[in-house]
Amino acid sequence: MFDVGKIAIIGGGSWATAIAKIVVAHTHHIGWYMRRDDRIEDFIRLGHNPAYLTSAQFNVDEIFFSSDINKIAKSYDTLVFVTPSPYLKSHLKKLKTGLTNKFIVTAIKGIVPEENLICSDYFHQIYDVPYDNLACIGGPSHAEEVALDRLSYLTVACQDQDKAKSFMEVLTSDVIKTQVSTDVAGIEWSSVLKNVYAIAAGICNGLKYGDNFQAVLMSNAIQEMNRFLNVAYPVERNIVESAYLGDLLVTGYSNFSRNRTFGTMIGKGYSVKTAQIEMEMVAEGYYGTKCMKEINRHLHVNMPILDAVYNILYEGITPKRQIKLLTDSFR
Repeated sequence: MFDVGKIAIIGGGSWATAIAKIVVAHTHHIGWYMRRDDRIEDFIRLGHNPAYLTSAQFNVDEIFFSSDINKIAKSYDTLVFVTPSPYLKSHLKKLKTGLTNKFIVTAIKGIVPEENLICSDYFHQIYDVPYDNLACIGGPSHAEEVALDRLSYLTVACQDQDKAKSFMEVLTSDVIKTQVSTDVAGIEWSSVLKNVYAIAAGICNGLKYGDNFQAVLMSNAIQEMNRFLNVAYPVERNIVESAYLGDLLVTGYSNFSRNRTFGTMIGKGYSVKTAQIEMEMVAEGYYGTKCMKEINRHLHVNMPILDAVYNILYEGITPKRQIKLLTDSFR
């Protein structure tokens, strides 16, 4: 069995905090990179993350905190990256330690802007991490519910199933059910797209569309996701499994979903900038929409929901007009 060794968390947000809570319960020691020393000091003093999931208490004696990513990368074998995708590159630019021999787990539900790469491809192409050393964590799971010890389901995907199973054991508990997959790219692509579709669901909610339409929207969204995956990464998969359909549904329907919340504000008439300022958290789908639109210019998949969200967020078309056009295309 593969030995995951010492595990470190890279990132300080809500999902990073939730994953840290799961992992440290098993290992009783983690490294944790946070970029801000004042946040680390407050965390140690309070026993919880001062900015996210403040109800989740930690034994800080089991955590080695550092704002030096190189110190963490040198000292730990498995690095779990949980930063917002738009900021991943800025964190990695500080890195002088090689990643080739590390086991890299991405829990980033977004895409790397400019390169327009899913995270596993980014680590492989830019940092020479072998695909067998790259894994990802798929949902459906909201950080808030993990922090509350509510039953959640996670999928660990890696081309090397022995490594996937080893890391899966670190996550498994009475309230965290797990399974493994080899479909790293498919789960990463779907995690980008489900955020885009959650924004669409939020926009429709802000426009006062009801549950009947939301169900049709989600039905069309999973078909659109499947069309894209079959072109971008055509392997055998069951799109109705929880890592795909389940993650889409929880992000599209839940009040915990920041992408749905962002979309609801847009539907109510907020500008993109005002909505981003008020939320005080990153809605990954905003960046993912632009990246996916650019990627699909080369793939030419029929993606009317993606196109509609892009037109609203980046082309200034009014939500009311654009969603009306979208509804006319649904069956």
